[in-house]
Amino acid sequence: MQGPLISLRDIITSQRQVLRDYLAAISGSAGRLVFSLIYFVILANSLTIADFGLFATASAAGVMVGRILALGFTATLYRIATVKRRLLGTYAAGFLLLAFASLPLIALASAVLYLVFFAGDMRVLPFALVIASEAIAWRLTETVIVVNNGLNRFGRAATILIVSIAIRALAAFLFTFHASQDLLSWTVFYLAANSAALVFSLVFYRPRQRLRIRPALYGRRLPDALYVAAAEVLFYLQMEFDKLLVLALGNPTLAGIYAIIMRLVDLTAIPIRSFSMLLVQRMMRTPEMLNRWSLRLGIEGAIFAISTLALAALAIILVFYPTLLGSNVAQAAPLVILALAVPGLRNLTEYQADLLFARGQTLIRAINLAVLATAKAALLSLVLKSFHETSDIVLSMNVVFAVLYLASVVLTYRALARPARRV
Repeated sequence: MQGPLISLRDIITSQRQVLRDYLAAISGSAGRLVFSLIYFVILANSLTIADFGLFATASAAGVMVGRILALGFTATLYRIATVKRRLLGTYAAGFLLLAFASLPLIALASAVLYLVFFAGDMRVLPFALVIASEAIAWRLTETVIVVNNGLNRFGRAATILIVSIAIRALAAFLFTFHASQDLLSWTVFYLAANSAALVFSLVFYRPRQRLRIRPALYGRRLPDALYVAAAEVLFYLQMEFDKLLVLALGNPTLAGIYAIIMRLVDLTAIPIRSFSMLLVQRMMRTPEMLNRWSLRLGIEGAIFAISTLALAALAIILVFYPTLLGSNVAQAAPLVILALAVPGLRNLTEYQADLLFARGQTLIRAINLAVLATAKAALLSLVLKSFHETSDIVLSMNVVFAVLYLASVVLTYRALARPARRV
């Protein structure tokens, strides 16, 4: 009887640990959701809609080029923290070296994006400040969060996330008292906020391991890191390119209204990402865990249902209280319900990309994301050229994301049929 009792006790202990980990991770998402909403409401109603559109679009560009930082070695740090944590100090040193080496590439990519999408609407200085905030300060803070998650220190990662978003919200609040509420002034506040968040994360929550430089180890990991960097750039290109296209083919005001709607859509993904992060960690250790189709379909159904219900609830509230989130947001409030299927489809596409990362299929993931990014650009260009009313554009986004999701299903599950690549 001793054997079965020990086995049962181990199972119960394991499930309790999983629950504790999820609660710790979801607490960060809950805090992020609250402070993100506060930050969004204050900022969206402090800037003009056109300036908010320019800022949101520049921020999306910064998120994309930020994936170049350290040439994808953030993902390597995450894997090492998850399965080989004694080597974390060694790989952290490699990350810092590659971070410095990647700065010219970030500058080049940012210059290209500015000339193509922003030159006629936004001055160079505020654009550069947003890029520095997103691609360097915030990306480094994210790396500290990612490493803590890899070490199963979910409470610490949640604390960094909550405090960081709270600092942004505080910066937005202080900005409302500033004499000049223009885009340049806000980007200075934004850089200061992200820099403060980075200092906080490094001082209090950086893992205390001695840095050791071992180039031979980095060389073996670099190809995989480069695949991840390419995949991450393509992933965020696929996720954020719509904002750039709306600005390029429309105008800053249309970009602002669209950014407000998509920001509300983004909020539905915050709790989903906590679940995906834990699932990715478990799949790194047991890549075969999603072999059963019933489990796959159950997870995807739950993600779609939760995402859709979240946006539906917000849309219904805004119907009765359109000015609840401020006068600027009220202009976009009637359009939120038109994007009802977008959060679920968007979150599912993101979740499927995470599955390939978890199984070490980084090259296939990069190829898939390149296909999806190209398809999204083509579909969005068609939509923006075919429709001129904002309501028609938002409604058509349901079809765009449905096509992208179906393409992702085919590409992802064909890849999952191949053997996983263990770390």
